[in-house]
Amino acid sequence: MQDNPAKSKVAALLLCFFLGGFGIHRFYLGYVTIGIVQLLTFGGCGIWALIDFILLVVDSLPDKQGNRLV
Repeated sequence: MQDNPAKSKVAALLLCFFLGGFGIHRFYLGYVTIGIVQLLTFGGCGIWALIDFILLVVDSLPDKQGNRLV
């Protein structure tokens, strides 16, 4: 059995900054349902993407399994 590798905080930040309106960072972190909703709403018109970016910067958004980003 193989452990899931830790997700990169830098990768999540870059995805959120450049593609946050499409929710790509949520797919990367494993939140598929939220990613689809963000994709359909263009990141909540950018507001949801901005909130996610702030959460990533202050290290308050873990991956789907609850692991901190490294």
